[in-house]
Amino acid sequence: MRVLETVGGPADLKKLTDQQLADLAAEIRDVLVETVSRTGGHLGPNLGMVEITLAMHRVFDSPRDRLVFDTGHQTYVHKLLTGRAGQFDSLRQQGGLSGYPSQAESEHDLVENSHASTALSYADGLAKAYRLRKEDRYVVALIGDGGLTGGMAWEALNNIAAAKDLKLVIIVNDNGRSYSPTVGGLATHLTSLRTNPRYEKILDLIKKNLGRTPYVGPPMYEVLHGVKKGLKDMLAPQGMFEDLGLKYVGPVDGHDRQALEDALRNAKSFGGPVIVHAVTQKGFGYPAAEQDEEDNFHQIRPANKPRGWTDVFSDELVKIGHRRPDVVAITAAMLHPTGLAAFADEFPDRTFDVGIAEQHAVTSAAGLAMGGMHPVVGLYATFLNRAFDQLLLDVALHKCGVTFVLDRAGVTGDDGASHNGMWDMSILQVVPGLRLAAPRDGKRVQELLNEAVEVDDAPTVLRFAKGEVFEDIEAVDRIGQLDVLKRPASDAAKDVLLVGIGSMAATAMDVAQRLEAHGFGVTVVDPRWVKPVDPKLVELAADFTLVVTIEDNGRAGGCGTMIAQALRDAGVRTPLRDFGIPQQFLEHAKRAAVLQEIGLTGQEVAREITEQLTRHDSDALNQPDPAGDRPST
Repeated sequence: MRVLETVGGPADLKKLTDQQLADLAAEIRDVLVETVSRTGGHLGPNLGMVEITLAMHRVFDSPRDRLVFDTGHQTYVHKLLTGRAGQFDSLRQQGGLSGYPSQAESEHDLVENSHASTALSYADGLAKAYRLRKEDRYVVALIGDGGLTGGMAWEALNNIAAAKDLKLVIIVNDNGRSYSPTVGGLATHLTSLRTNPRYEKILDLIKKNLGRTPYVGPPMYEVLHGVKKGLKDMLAPQGMFEDLGLKYVGPVDGHDRQALEDALRNAKSFGGPVIVHAVTQKGFGYPAAEQDEEDNFHQIRPANKPRGWTDVFSDELVKIGHRRPDVVAITAAMLHPTGLAAFADEFPDRTFDVGIAEQHAVTSAAGLAMGGMHPVVGLYATFLNRAFDQLLLDVALHKCGVTFVLDRAGVTGDDGASHNGMWDMSILQVVPGLRLAAPRDGKRVQELLNEAVEVDDAPTVLRFAKGEVFEDIEAVDRIGQLDVLKRPASDAAKDVLLVGIGSMAATAMDVAQRLEAHGFGVTVVDPRWVKPVDPKLVELAADFTLVVTIEDNGRAGGCGTMIAQALRDAGVRTPLRDFGIPQQFLEHAKRAAVLQEIGLTGQEVAREITEQLTRHDSDALNQPDPAGDRPST
């Protein structure tokens, strides 16, 4: 029997021998490689988290002690050790385990976070709550995988450092670099001494006694304290944390379970906030991941994947870069996922990776624009939420020409609720002067990106979906900025004006075909630029019985809402039916399965439109005629 099969929860780990724990670590890595290679997901970070997670669960008592993971994709090992090993083959599959912590799955999961740099703020609040309620519970916050590059983490550290009596242990999973060999036994001894409660008492005693000698005591104490601190700063990379007033343990080999347990027990005994610095290697124990130069198999993706939306954008931006020396690129630690790596290869001095710091990225882009450059900021659509204030007041208020390219817009699927890009077109509607483009296919990505970077007096946004790029849908006409994708056989047949937005233009074409089979006359248009609403769209809508909008964005405040408002403002009385994502957090599943679940498919939309048109015809037949003689028949 494998050791993993004997682990039903964290308590079982405390019964295992050192040899069993070593065997368990190897088994976990085998399961990770086997499962994630099939399901997709974050392999590299979890391979590096095996010993840390084992040590956390052996030293602390989850769920009474709360474990909070930053960038929650580092929790696969945690899932395996908390009773979910038998379900692990369902990882990221519909109805299976989430790729992130999930309260619905386990009492050991609390924070369902998947956005970085948040764990320390959660932990600060939790620890303060337990202190106020006089509950003897520890909070353990695991941050790493770039999480400390985010400003929110440092805001939290600033507050944590001021609260000396919090039962809070912070584990920094440093998988970005290793440290000098001079960091060894002496440094470990010194940091161990400093987290011993007796050390503080002895230090106070020395200070008190030396203070009794007026001219010699205080200066001597400061000299001794300064020598001690200077020696340790020279031997260990701890000064940054100590300057904040935080106790520091480390660096510790993050793949030495026993050393980690010793460090965590030491930190736990101190009774106040402590940072334990663990140096790990992403992809540890799996040579292929260790040797992967791009990202140590940070996330496993299908081999030979088809050309995607991101690839089209990436190639076109490089072309623009050769033509426009003022165009620069900014990424928030997402160089490859957002398609900016090719631009960085061609123009390294014009590419800026600011770390997981979307707020800084956006305001820095404003500064670049003020300095005469045209920044292109590549973000996942869901991560733009974090920098809305900067976009509104730092970019738009100053009329800065910055182009935001939002990858993974709409339903993304496998990564679950936090990664669906379903809010961007709603929040962007309220930004004065901003122009928003939603390309329907690869050719429009190229076309609209080129149009966007020509705008230097306002922010522009280009948003597109995840995955394989759709086959190009050519227009049959152009009205204003609108592309007309389909007209009815007869010009007189103006039953439905279908507005297909972005990737949903293909769905709109499917809907049109189904409606025409029922005898309705349908015109399909793609606005291309969905903000501001094109006046030509309003004029066109006046001639139809029904306007229908389809978007892969939340319905509340989305494009359908704004088009309806534009119709009302112009006095156009044509009713509008908007289809989009319901305002709810969506369970993880493949994009097609999620769209099916929420009714955003050609078949479902066509059915609802048919029912509405049928009701409309029925109502019209039963209305009194203008003369009031009798009901129409």
